[in-house]
Amino acid sequence: MAAQISKADFRDAMARVCAPVNIITTDGPAGRGGFTATAMCSVSDEPPTLLVCMNGRSTQAAMFLANRRFCVNVLTHDHMHLAGKFAGATRDMATRYEAARWQTLASGTPALSDAIVNFDCEIETVHLVGTHNVMIGRVTDVRHGSGGSALLYVDRNYTQPTRLGSFGG
Repeated sequence: MAAQISKADFRDAMARVCAPVNIITTDGPAGRGGFTATAMCSVSDEPPTLLVCMNGRSTQAAMFLANRRFCVNVLTHDHMHLAGKFAGATRDMATRYEAARWQTLASGTPALSDAIVNFDCEIETVHLVGTHNVMIGRVTDVRHGSGGSALLYVDRNYTQPTRLGSFGG
């Protein structure tokens, strides 16, 4: 059996993995919420499905599960301030939402107006893995937005991609 690595070693290693920054939103009978996440990825294109991980101890976890819907808003570098607010720098949800322009999708979820892309999702299943809820969402709508540079997170800092030119010979 392999030796177990420590929580700190794992977190330090994961900090070196570059990931796009997203704000995950919901609205419905349980209320309006939102949080910043880098743990989002495609699962399948048949049917279009993605996953988002959310700390199960979050005060919003029950709200997301009860609403059964979420929207993934992929951020541009210009949204760095907003990412901080939804990551917890601002506790009041109304204040978080007042910091940007939002549209309400047909499903009722808030979509960031100038996001790179918005994925509107219905929660199909949730798996509790360790400390986090892995929410599997069936994508019901996609809205293409701005063409700005993606906001990325690596080495515990926000950054943006650099243009390296063309590859190949």
